[in-house]
Amino acid sequence: MSNDALRDLSQNKIVQRLGVPRIPVLRRYAPGQPLLEGPALVGAVGKGGHADGVRALLAGAGITEAGEEGKVAAAVLDATGARTLDDLAAAQQFLTPAVRRLAPSGRLLLLGPVADAQDAEAAAVAQAFEGLVRSAGKEVRAGATANLLVVAPDAGPDALASTLGFFLSTRSAFVSGQVVRIGAPVGAVEPGDPARPLAGRVAVVTGAARGIGEAIADTVARDGATVVAVDVPAAGDALARVANRTGGTALQLDITAPDAPARLLAHLRERYGRVEMVVHNAGITRDKLLANMDAERWNAVLAVNLRSQLAINQALSAEAGLLGDSARIVSISSMSGIAGNRGQTNYAASKAGVIGMVRALAPRLAERGATINAIAPGFIETAMTAKMPLGTREAGRRVSSLRQGGLPVDVAEAVGWLGQAASGGVTGQVVRVDGQNMLGA
Repeated sequence: MSNDALRDLSQNKIVQRLGVPRIPVLRRYAPGQPLLEGPALVGAVGKGGHADGVRALLAGAGITEAGEEGKVAAAVLDATGARTLDDLAAAQQFLTPAVRRLAPSGRLLLLGPVADAQDAEAAAVAQAFEGLVRSAGKEVRAGATANLLVVAPDAGPDALASTLGFFLSTRSAFVSGQVVRIGAPVGAVEPGDPARPLAGRVAVVTGAARGIGEAIADTVARDGATVVAVDVPAAGDALARVANRTGGTALQLDITAPDAPARLLAHLRERYGRVEMVVHNAGITRDKLLANMDAERWNAVLAVNLRSQLAINQALSAEAGLLGDSARIVSISSMSGIAGNRGQTNYAASKAGVIGMVRALAPRLAERGATINAIAPGFIETAMTAKMPLGTREAGRRVSSLRQGGLPVDVAEAVGWLGQAASGGVTGQVVRVDGQNMLGA
């Protein structure tokens, strides 16, 4: 049994006969699991050039292409060459029967074109795919997801492979209705071992002692990274357990301290001589309505959630030779930073600030072969959400297209994808891990 009693109860056929809708049990990744649990359907409209690459990737993973009948584990449409309304109509002709054939926890994945500002019809078609996929994400059933990859003309197969692998696999179980833009790869982009895509990489994870940070540390270690687990001294015992379990090192550090960046960099220089992955996960809340907000609450949240990230990123950028080739920085934002949340003006401001920071730093870091992205979790089942009033907790769970809360590992899997050297085609972006919020995108 999980901690979601309603989802568990909805699996009972007797309960279903009473009219209670079945809430899907999502299939999540486990080591050794195949990319897909069944055949895939691949199609193309317009003059796109990626369908053959998709087929090659699937064949390399041992996935067969589907015939004309039967369920499919995934349906992939290459629409990167779509420019006309007729192309959009052709996409519908492929997608309608494909959606009917999707198996439970299936994947609907569209590769879309970059908007052409000089051609009104082509620009309209490119934007239309965003509305299409977001609506499809709210229609597919039984734990299936729908996502769109907007592929730039200069994004080659190497820039696309890791993102295709993430969105087709069960690693993306709680990611749906998302639009991810893939451009020319930044840094050294070399396909890694699919089972251990982070092998050989040193990964710093702040706030690693518990919750989402602990799941991130476990997941990137599982995928081959050497973990530097960072948290406040008060969490020292829990932090040591995480470091011991993952085979990494523990660094007790208040990241808001003036000397925190220098201490972190000194630890990295002395122990490893480099860092390829930095995950800014540490965060706090100090909720209060804006009318009652005091400077202490405001400043504490901004210091942990935003100011510390700015300071550490600045120190890393100024340190010659420490950021390894193909370094990847991942910052944890929040849906509160996108949609806002009552009583959280300080928290929402800090998490929106993270998004602004990521967008500003992406082109600067690209000059050094590094990327930076943000992940915005929605309702994630943690010890904190378990203490919410039942009504508030249930509302948080049911407002997503997948009708349930996510797990810390869902955020961690997205971090692992963006942390790969092979993910250099994705930078300056915000990816929501929220099961696709039913209101808005």
